[in-house]
Order: sequence, then C-alpha cells, then structure tokens
Amino acid sequence: MSTTPLSRRPLAAVAVAVVAALAALAIPTTAAATSAAPGTRDTAIAQARANVAHNAEEFGFGPSQDLVPRDVVLDADGASHVRFDRTYQGLPVVGGDLVVHQDARGRFRDSTRAAGHDPTVKSTVPVVPAQTSAANALSAVPGIQDAVSTPELVIWAADGTPRLAWRTTVEGSGDHGQPAGRVVVTDAITDDPIGDYDADYQASGVGNSEYTGKITIDTTPISGGYTLTDPVRGHITKDANNVAAGSVNASSGTPFTSTTNVWGDGKKFSTNRATAAVDAHANTAWTWDYYKNVHSRNGIRNDGKAATVFVHVGTKWDNATWTDSCFCMKTGDGDGTTDPEQVDLDTMGHEMTHGVTGATAKLIYSGESGGLNESTSDIFGTMVEWYANNPIDTPDYLFSDQSTPPWLRRFDKPSLDGRSADCWSSGVGSLDVHYSSGVGNHWFYLASEGSGSKTINGVTYNSPTCDKSTVAGIGNQKVARIWYRALTVYMTSTTNYKGARTASLNAARDLYGSGSTEYNAVAAAWSAVSVN
Repeated sequence: MSTTPLSRRPLAAVAVAVVAALAALAIPTTAAATSAAPGTRDTAIAQARANVAHNAEEFGFGPSQDLVPRDVVLDADGASHVRFDRTYQGLPVVGGDLVVHQDARGRFRDSTRAAGHDPTVKSTVPVVPAQTSAANALSAVPGIQDAVSTPELVIWAADGTPRLAWRTTVEGSGDHGQPAGRVVVTDAITDDPIGDYDADYQASGVGNSEYTGKITIDTTPISGGYTLTDPVRGHITKDANNVAAGSVNASSGTPFTSTTNVWGDGKKFSTNRATAAVDAHANTAWTWDYYKNVHSRNGIRNDGKAATVFVHVGTKWDNATWTDSCFCMKTGDGDGTTDPEQVDLDTMGHEMTHGVTGATAKLIYSGESGGLNESTSDIFGTMVEWYANNPIDTPDYLFSDQSTPPWLRRFDKPSLDGRSADCWSSGVGSLDVHYSSGVGNHWFYLASEGSGSKTINGVTYNSPTCDKSTVAGIGNQKVARIWYRALTVYMTSTTNYKGARTASLNAARDLYGSGSTEYNAVAAAWSAVSVN
C-alpha cells in the first residue's frame, strides 16, 4: 500500500548549490599516453589533462590557465571521471570547474562544465584595494558579532561572464553564539556588488525540541532569514496547516521560516508551531544519517532524493504516516490531552523506513507480509533511536514511548499491549498488521538481548520464549545489520514469517558465516517465537 500509518491504539492505517547550468558534450578524441600505472587516480588525472588540452576550444582552455584536480571517480569497468577546478594567472576561477569523462582506455567520452567557459579578463590587477573590500563587506552584513573580514582575489565566472572580483568572507558568531558568516562578492575594478551568500554549506540553527532538548539543526539561509530545508540531506519540513492527511500532497503546506535561526519553545502541546517542526526536521536527519552511515544507503530510495516532511496534519490526529505517492511524511498533533505531537525519534524513523521497505522488498501491507512491514519499521525506528543515543530520549525497546506514553508497542513481550502476538501461529496473518508485527519485534529483541529478565538503560524487560528455551543475544547492531540485508537482498513482496527466517539466515550466513555465533543466534530466536 502507498500509505502506511503508525496506528494508534489502533487508528486507521549550500552556500550556492548550483551556480550555473551544466553542459554535456560528446567529442571523440584519443588521450595522450601516460607513464603512470593504468587504472589509478594519477593515470586518470594525466589522461584528463591531455584530453582537455586536445579539446581546448571546447573547454575554453588556453594560455595562463591551469587545472587543479578536485576529485576522481574510478568505475568498476575502468572508466574514470576527473573533476578539475580552474585557475587563471594563478587566481581561482569561480564557476570554471569541469569534469572529464573517460572510458577504460582513457579516451575522452564527454564532459560536464560549469558556466565559466572562458575565464580570460583584461587585467588581474585590482583597482579596488583589498582593505576597501574588507571594510565594505563588514558593512554589508551587520549582526555578526566579533566579525573578521577576509578578502580573496578571484575570477568570478559563475554567471558566465568573467570578472576580476573580491570574494570576501565575513565570519563571526550570531546572537545565540552559533557560527555565522557571509561571503560578499564585488567587482574588483568597479566595486559594483555581484552577490552574497552564506559562508557555510548550511546554517546551524538552534532548535528547542519537544523530545530531545536543545539541539542543533541544519537550515538554509534565505533572503531575510532561514528556512527548515536541510541542505545536507535535502528534506524540507513544512506546516500542513491542519489540512486533513488525505488532502496533503508534495506541494501542500507552508515552509517554516525564521529571522533568527532559533526555532520552537521546547514545550509539549506547544502553541509555537515550529516546536513540532524542530523534532520532525532533526529526527528525519538522524534517520537519514543512520541509514547512510550504518547501511551505506543514500536516502529512502538509495538515490539521494529527500522527502518532504509535514507537521500539524489534521485536527487532533493522533498518528503519523508515510505516503509513497507524494514521497512524504505526515505527522499529527496527537490527541491534545495525553499524546503530544507525533514527531518523536523512533516514530520518524518508523515512517521513513516504510519508504525504504517500499523501495526494496515492498512487503504487501496485509497478512504476514504486512506484519513484517510494520515490524521492519518498528525495528529500524528503534535502531535510529539507538544510533542517535540522545540523553533525554534514552534508547530503549519501547516503541513510541515519548509521543504515546507509556508506549505504543514494546519488543520484549509484545502481548503486554493486549493485542499483539508474542509467538507465531497459523492465524497470526489474520491479525491487524500492527499486532502481527509483534512476532518480528519479539524475534528482534530476543536475537539482540536474549531471553529472561534484565534492565537496559534504566528500563526493566522480561522476555519469554514460546518454546521455553533460553536465548542469548548478539546485540542489536548485528541483528539490525542482518535484518537490513535480509530486507534489501532476500525478501520479496509476499515474504511471510517462515520466509523471513530463511532470508535472515541467508543474510547472517553472508555477513558472519554459516554456523557462526550470529547465524545460530538468529535461528534460535526464530525458534523461540515458534517460527521454524
């Protein structure tokens, strides 16, 4: 299904990122021979230099210019992609960068170039002194405390017209002690303004969250302030203005903005609409980072595309949902009495994981596969919480304990909610998917922590086994790694619990070896929940 709700007891299921357009050219040529070993970075750079020289007119490359290697990508088939910055008479050319694409033999295939085709200027001697540029830049960006102004002479070609320019960086701190800075660009001959932009690739905002205290969030500078757009991961957090969930699409809502880059008041049931946005924005970033840093997954679809995140969806809507069709997360404000806004860390991780499942195994959202779909979101939502390791929202095996106190579901004994299944049976697939998920959650806990009574991070658990066995855990990081591989490599849309056992054992074999401690622990935990 395209929409996968969380179910509540239960409810219905850059600085300048782009300075110019890029052009792709296909010009056959032959790379010059090099003495470096084939297939190496140095070889690729040498071949790329030769290819630029052989196609000088196409690259706008001529006297007084030089190429400075910035990055090299070597493909498995031997092809290479060499990225150069350009200089003119020793000065950096802003907007003059280029990428040379070459086949396995170093022959020129095509190129990608920024707008600055030919950086030639009449003179590289400035008329405007550096000191004047530094002073003017300080005046142009008031509000930065303890500011230091540093001018640099460059060739500015980002708009396609090369000019000798001062690129002056003003750095200091903001009103709340956060790093602050702007880059001011002016014509070094006429002193005319060319533009200005944030000194960093992102701004560091101060977020007063509901669930994780005072935190730093990544925002994007705009004219007159900042917006809740994450320039590192790409997601944008918007106010749905209490429109019903079914009416929200990718273009809905209002972006959050701030003149101070300080967001929210840190209160639950807050009247400050940015407060819920702080948690949603930050926790989406934590989820992205978890998948990126732990599983090498670049976003939900592994294509680098970020989601749109909506807060304040519906009226007293005590739920959250992921929707594939709009590639977005929608979160409600809770019931207004017991449950606050549905934007806590494991909830956000849960929703984003529905998108990951939809892009991989695409487990059908009914029967046992639906239970596995929900369990997968509970598992990885919980693992995001363990990854973040926030001292206020302490990692645990209580799902959605912050936004649905004391918890919505728990892993050690799922049946404590009065509805979820601890053990597999032939009828488990007829349960609501939020309750049949208990089998997968129970397996995950047993494989991670083992059976019996124990206290973890201040929470007491007592996990039974369905076959009266004693199970030893191997730690949730290993189990999550196994489950991720099972999901993305071995599961299909109709995988049931028996199939999940096979898939996870295959994954454990791949990662740790057949008959390893990890392999045996996975098998024992499945048997302990009656999946054989």
